[in-house]
Amino acid sequence: MLEKLQRIKNFLENLIEIKPKYGVILGTGLNNLVDSLEIIKSISYENIPEFPKSTVEGHEGNLIFAKINKIDVMIMQGRFHFYEGYSMEEVTLPIRLMKILNIRKVILSNAAGGMNSNFEIGDVMIINDHINLAPSPLIGKNISELGTRFPDMSEPYSKEMIESAERIFNESKICFHKGTYVCVTGPNLETPAEYKFLKIIGGDAVGMSTVPEVIVARHMNMQCFAVSVITDLGIEGKIEKVTHEEIQQAAKKAQPNLITLIKKIIN
Repeated sequence: MLEKLQRIKNFLENLIEIKPKYGVILGTGLNNLVDSLEIIKSISYENIPEFPKSTVEGHEGNLIFAKINKIDVMIMQGRFHFYEGYSMEEVTLPIRLMKILNIRKVILSNAAGGMNSNFEIGDVMIINDHINLAPSPLIGKNISELGTRFPDMSEPYSKEMIESAERIFNESKICFHKGTYVCVTGPNLETPAEYKFLKIIGGDAVGMSTVPEVIVARHMNMQCFAVSVITDLGIEGKIEKVTHEEIQQAAKKAQPNLITLIKKIIN
């Protein structure tokens, strides 16, 4: 693993001289952030040796180095999922790469189904905790150079970054929620009974990503901030058939608010 990461790092450093301070992972339908940035270099995942390839519609598949308010950032324009057939090691490889590039803070976004009765489609939820129902990405031999065998998860999401986000949303008069995100494997969406179960165990939103990345980031002592866009509802009486295309469209409606948040929180 370490040798593989070093090879990818060497490849990138031969292409570009940049030392990113933040890592950003953009979820389904949230790619337009990059259109408003000063792009230094955009590299297709296809052209990065030993790097996974994004196969899901709405995930462009580019590694972008850019500046936000003169601060260097590395942006994943599309992520990898366990349901695509990748191992958890492959799913979380970009987070490991961020660490060896000396990134210390990670911002993640995703599209999620809302189970909280206060949620509506297009709402934004700051994730302040999670429940993981997918395989742990830390199963297997521990790489002690990256982190301890039993990492603490008492603060998976940075309280400092959450407070900054709340302040930014309030100052910008943007409505938001806070809540617990449940990670499942997918790729099927949930049944009404599953939505009910996930709500009973404490979930406010459910999705198929983010948590493995956060677990690996915390294993390496990186700070994490994550936000969900509510793209469909798993609330009794409001559950309707939904397609992936509709989920992408719902996510796009929240893009302006997320772009405001990400730019300001990095600044």
